[in-house]
Amino acid sequence: MTILISPSDIHIATRNLLRNVKRTSVAVLAVGGGVVAFLLAGGFIAYIFKEMREATIHSQLGHVQIVRPGYFEKGIADPFSFLLPADPERMAQIEASLRPETLAPRMSFSGLISRGDATMPFIADGIDPAKEEPISSRIMIVEGRALEDVAEKSVVVGEGLAAGLGVKVGESVVLLATKENGTPNAVELKVVGIFATSTKDYDDYALRVPIPVARKLMAVTGSTSWVILLAATDRTEAAVKALAKALPKGDFEVVPWTALADFYNKTVVLFSKQVSVVKFIIGLIIILTISNTQMMTVLERTTEIGTSMAIGLKRWVIVKFFLLEGLILGIVGGVAGIVLGYLLGELISWVGIPMPAPPGMARGYIGKILITPELVVDALVLAVVTTLAASIMPAWKAGSMNIVDALRTNQ
Repeated sequence: MTILISPSDIHIATRNLLRNVKRTSVAVLAVGGGVVAFLLAGGFIAYIFKEMREATIHSQLGHVQIVRPGYFEKGIADPFSFLLPADPERMAQIEASLRPETLAPRMSFSGLISRGDATMPFIADGIDPAKEEPISSRIMIVEGRALEDVAEKSVVVGEGLAAGLGVKVGESVVLLATKENGTPNAVELKVVGIFATSTKDYDDYALRVPIPVARKLMAVTGSTSWVILLAATDRTEAAVKALAKALPKGDFEVVPWTALADFYNKTVVLFSKQVSVVKFIIGLIIILTISNTQMMTVLERTTEIGTSMAIGLKRWVIVKFFLLEGLILGIVGGVAGIVLGYLLGELISWVGIPMPAPPGMARGYIGKILITPELVVDALVLAVVTTLAASIMPAWKAGSMNIVDALRTNQ
């Protein structure tokens, strides 16, 4: 049986709701309040996701990395077996097809860094400062300056690594690494800056040098990866597909940032579960509130329901009206909650939420509320689905009444 809803049905259901304005207002407030709570909680988590994502992309990974196949599994320990050639023609072809913000070569290596009697292990990236600048926009220079030229014999050091060595800007350090033939090699560099990223563990071991210095220290040419920064993060998937199709599979591997951001991925999984728990609790509260409201309405209108069925109104029509009332409560409460939630979100974002440093980070931050279109849709669906679910039992009770018993009520 097809149940159609006409404008007159909506009008009647609305009139029924307005017969008890106080009760209807409480129901709408319950739905709207739940939607506001969901939007603020979800918006805060969405802001954290966005900031973590962009900080990860613009401090370490870029959007896409091109490497030799198997580099991320074995190349960290043996970078010499996974070197990309110096191939400006192919890099120019990639830039012409993707039109990225930048395509930067990197030479990743590891070794020991010394200052006086202090020696610590390090992980390093040899970079082209000019090409790397857009990718490094989220790297904060705590002291000194960033690398400026490929020709300078200098180094920028992570904040934790600098503290461990006790090194200051302007002082010299010695980098010791192993060349491709297995012999050690060293270079003395001047510390021109100390940096910090969003990941404390990275800052405790990381440093950056101009890529010619890295190549000379390792006695190699080429690079371990080509790092691409796109105009927008949502273009990553399309770029990966285009590059995978254009580059020989046996010679190159195209890796999106999502495959490398392990900490970010785990954080998303954890926080998403928390949002789901909040959503469930809010939905349960709405269901209980609306169900109670609808049951009270059914009890008050028992005689009216019996009279309607006595004059020929079908039982499914009675059910339809109560479900329609629940639907109207969900839509009105949901829309009101979305508007209020958005305004509160903007106000809270303007004021800011001072947050302590989370695990794995060295600094706190100012939190905000980011209400996305997806979050708005989820909030409206939550409001409508829960109010409809809450109306099922009262509607079934109203539609299954015995006509004689209903007419005798209150007599």
